[in-house]
Amino acid sequence: MASSCKMSLLLVTAAAMALWVTDHQVVDAFTVGPLPYRLPYARTTTTHARTTQQRCVLEMKKPTSGKKKAARAKPQGFDARTTQQRCVLEMKKPTSGKKKAARAKPQGFAGALRSLQLNTFAYAGTIQPGNQSPQKVVDIPSIMLPDYALDGVPKKKGKNLPWIIEVKTPEEIEKMRAAGRVAREVLDCAGRAVRPGITTDEIDNIVHAETIKRGAYPSPLNYHGFPKSCCTSVNEVICHGIPDDRKLEEGDVVNLDITCYLNGYHGDCSEMFVAGDEDTCLDPEGRKLLQATYDCWVKAMEFVQPGNDYKDIGAIIEDHVVAQGFSTVRNFCGHGIGDVFHTNPNIYHYRQQEPNGQMAVGHTFTIEPMICEGTAKSLSWPDEWTATTQDGKRSAQFEHTLLITPDGVEALTGKLPTSPIHFWEKESDVVKGVWVGTSKAARERAIELNDNLSSST
Repeated sequence: MASSCKMSLLLVTAAAMALWVTDHQVVDAFTVGPLPYRLPYARTTTTHARTTQQRCVLEMKKPTSGKKKAARAKPQGFDARTTQQRCVLEMKKPTSGKKKAARAKPQGFAGALRSLQLNTFAYAGTIQPGNQSPQKVVDIPSIMLPDYALDGVPKKKGKNLPWIIEVKTPEEIEKMRAAGRVAREVLDCAGRAVRPGITTDEIDNIVHAETIKRGAYPSPLNYHGFPKSCCTSVNEVICHGIPDDRKLEEGDVVNLDITCYLNGYHGDCSEMFVAGDEDTCLDPEGRKLLQATYDCWVKAMEFVQPGNDYKDIGAIIEDHVVAQGFSTVRNFCGHGIGDVFHTNPNIYHYRQQEPNGQMAVGHTFTIEPMICEGTAKSLSWPDEWTATTQDGKRSAQFEHTLLITPDGVEALTGKLPTSPIHFWEKESDVVKGVWVGTSKAARERAIELNDNLSSST
């Protein structure tokens, strides 16, 4: 990366564009969005992925005149990343200056076709969509709304090139801490509600109410039209499960993905929960999956410090889980976060060489590996959000919003003295007990947290 910085802006941008178009799709771990405008995430190993990328990047740059133009011309103004954002992060093709609803429900014949698709879709496993309650609206003057809350279209953008990463000011970091604290409190409230018989819609109601109670906005709500206040991903659902009226069954594993927007900044975290007693209801294979997912995640976070390359995170994760017979999802990645929900850097959870920046003090981002029992290839549901494993086997995920400090890293969504502790924390071979960071302050807080948890059990 350092040597690349010495080249001219033209050469840097041309090389970056070639890498993006040929090898990668950049998508973060929430930005799926409605078809046909979404991409299937960083699917880098198939011809289809490259074709999708070319279609997304190149077609949007077709000349309007009759003059022919090279198929791989650089974007205007050397803005390679903007092209990518326009297609992936905004989820919409620029057709006119007129705004339209982010996710209009098809009517008439189109509606009939959609119903047919829903009724004949071949689901991979036992989880199928249930009935959804109406989408909520936050209309409280004291709560700051994100720019997409009303129309579903995010307006703020991240930096243009993937290795240009925002450094937060001390004032911004304090706001990030506050948002992260709220997200953690809400996640803990929702996690305590997980039990056999509760519906994921009831969990969503808890998330919504607890978020509002804290003066925050539930970030997923209407983000590119997402209909709920959190994601509930059960068993084979990799991510972006939409809460509905399906009741959790004993032994189900569920990921609760919570993001809260407080005073202009997002805090993002997720965690696994078991419906029922996790020591008796979870089978040995499920227990092994959750432990491996947690441990690879902590290993990756332990690597974070100023000066390290973001691209090296993925190899740590992949090496750990593959050795245990699991696979890591390539279609979804972690992301930078702040006043923008998803921005640079992109955090890949598999081995790759994408030049996506170097870690520096003041960076805030997420690491959120999705690990699968079988294939890591995903199947997208007709709801245009839910992604499951193609073979119907289970998936697991953990996530923190992280802050790089001069002496390491801190989890802005780290656990609190009141947070529940699980077997994967107690039995981890990477770091025993609760993990909240590697900085001196974080290590001291972890000791205090673990002492309190030990005395209360």
